[in-house]
Amino acid sequence: MTEQTTEFHSGFVAILGRPNVGKSTLMNRMIGEKVAIMSDKAQTTRNKINGIYTDKDAQIVFVDTPGIHKPKNDLDEYMDDAAVSTLKEVDGILFMVAADDKIGPGDRFIMNLLQDVKTPVFLLINKIDLIHPDNLPEIIQGYTDVLNFKNIFPVSATMGNNVPELLQEVKALLPVGPKYYPDDQLTDHPEYFVVSELIREQVLHLTRDEIPHAVAVVLESMNQRVNGKLQVEATIFVERDSQKGIVIGKGGSMLKKIGINARREVENLVGEKINLKLWVKVQKNWRDDPLFLQRSGYNLKEFK
Repeated sequence: MTEQTTEFHSGFVAILGRPNVGKSTLMNRMIGEKVAIMSDKAQTTRNKINGIYTDKDAQIVFVDTPGIHKPKNDLDEYMDDAAVSTLKEVDGILFMVAADDKIGPGDRFIMNLLQDVKTPVFLLINKIDLIHPDNLPEIIQGYTDVLNFKNIFPVSATMGNNVPELLQEVKALLPVGPKYYPDDQLTDHPEYFVVSELIREQVLHLTRDEIPHAVAVVLESMNQRVNGKLQVEATIFVERDSQKGIVIGKGGSMLKKIGINARREVENLVGEKINLKLWVKVQKNWRDDPLFLQRSGYNLKEFK
């Protein structure tokens, strides 16, 4: 008696939504590991970040897109282009909204983009742990009045509510296809990109509100060992001298905290002890500087 084999399914699924609705948190939850940085600050994600889920039956490449918002500079336009371009490349779309936020112009703008998309769209109502269940039907109605969805999932990316059921539904969408990545690969971004993002995450967590949108991290070196430890060197760029002072802190205290937290995260990623050296420099108006954006990993020509 021959063993029956199951066809393998694979494909790409975009996670779309306004800034700060929990897209990165959801992707990390589904992958089971941290592949995208998380923060309560809006516009934390700046690039499309692919997280890879693999089991014996399927491989799902989740594309965590930057939150769509009204652009104010070249970086903002790049982030919007990155998110919108994803709609043409995927087998399914997860449109995520926050249960504790009222439907707004940003949600309507995204749903308008989705009107002409033939790809199946799921509505994800995230942060259901923050609302009373009796309020859920009215919230859902506000979105279904605007757009027809293939299915609707109330979820909590933080707590994990309904995420396994969502994962099964997403797998059912995928066509028969190859395994694009090895079983143990969790993201398609190079390691240096993830390391720079982990450092930026700590800046977002630890500094005041004026810093996040003005900070970029460029990894300078990560290929030497000193006293048996991997040497990681990175520069934190801000736009003003006052911001540089905040990131460094009194007597270097803030930069020390950033370094301690970032080193722990990077060591978890690379699986070994590291030496982390950080510098802080001012690069005025870098968000409107194409050459600097290119150096920082934002390919502005990709969507032109």
